[in-house]
Amino acid sequence: MKILKLFLTNSITTSYTDTRLGLGLLFLRFFGAFALLRTHGWPKLMDLEGTMAHIPDPMGLGQTFSAYYAIFANVCCAILVMLGLFTRWAALAIISITLSGLFIVHAADPAKVQDTPLIYSIVFITLILLGSGKYSLDAQLERRFTL
Repeated sequence: MKILKLFLTNSITTSYTDTRLGLGLLFLRFFGAFALLRTHGWPKLMDLEGTMAHIPDPMGLGQTFSAYYAIFANVCCAILVMLGLFTRWAALAIISITLSGLFIVHAADPAKVQDTPLIYSIVFITLILLGSGKYSLDAQLERRFTL
């Protein structure tokens, strides 16, 4: 009974500790970036010719640049976010891809198609706003270089 009461009390509280926030950001950061890498990044990297053939050029910067930038954001930046290294900058590169997909590439598509870039955008905008958390390489660097 005591365990149930403790669980219910903790499940409705709106307060949080640094540890709880750090673990939440670690979870969001790692699994959000892993999902992006596994579903969108790795397949693009493994099929470079196919990627070059089908990646749209929504900003008019050229098909080749757009393809390489998508690979960079979905692979390199996803790995950086997973590690918590330069998280805000890496997340910014990722949301440039997800928001262009949402508002330009899939603007006329049904909500079911827009759902994926919307969810990724929410995850990575949250990381830009909150940072990588205390369980990250960013936090290690900050501790090392602050007086």
